[in-house]
Amino acid sequence: MRRITTTAGTPIDLDGDVLAILEAVSRDLTRRHALDYGFEEVAREIQHLIDQLTEEDLRIYLKESLFMSFNRFENERMTALVRRVMRDVEPEP
Repeated sequence: MRRITTTAGTPIDLDGDVLAILEAVSRDLTRRHALDYGFEEVAREIQHLIDQLTEEDLRIYLKESLFMSFNRFENERMTALVRRVMRDVEPEP
């Protein structure tokens, strides 16, 4: 299994698990910046990881990222729908 590293040197196994990458980046940034980091630091870290990926790796992780984003989108939509329905069926005081 191939491995990439964060800018801090944390190894990440390339097994198609997007959450493992996000968790490693989050831990490293939190360790280095104590939750005081912004868009630029995150963008640099992600670019560093992307630079280590092959075209095939990028395809795999893009597919997984889109799938995760779609699931989140659908869950948020469903939550909003349920809230609206619950609000409509609650008896008025």
